[in-house]
Amino acid sequence: MYPELDFNIESVSVSSGVSAQPMSDEETLLGATQRAEVAKSGNADADFWVGIEGGIEDVDLGMVAFAWVVVLSDHQTGLGRTGGFILPARVAELVRQGKELGDANDMVFVRENSKQKEGAIGLLTHNAMDRRELYEHAMVLALVSLKNPELYPQDSASD
Repeated sequence: MYPELDFNIESVSVSSGVSAQPMSDEETLLGATQRAEVAKSGNADADFWVGIEGGIEDVDLGMVAFAWVVVLSDHQTGLGRTGGFILPARVAELVRQGKELGDANDMVFVRENSKQKEGAIGLLTHNAMDRRELYEHAMVLALVSLKNPELYPQDSASD
């Protein structure tokens, strides 16, 4: 789908600095931003730092699941958001009771560690799309401002 790119990727586990289950668009974006910033502070020699955070938000139609991707460079901040999808009422109710989305999915779908595997989107689409594919689009969108810095002056980036 995308041209081959030559990257050396180092994955690091860092804290988001937000709740284990972000409950709003704003908190989810903050978590992704803080993950990217912590990654940058731990490896200043890299060219890019990425933070990814999944979250949910209650809206009139139900509970929506989505994720934010933040890509930092030395001169630019890129932001991308996945599409959102409505969670089943049983899953949403467990989340409202304090369960993390992954745990609620495991309970409803009788799975283990689905959060690290196909994710909610994989479970709900019967693997027509998995969490990697969902996040891939947001990653591409986050790179828009980095590919077009003349159109996105640094002072308009959120950092």
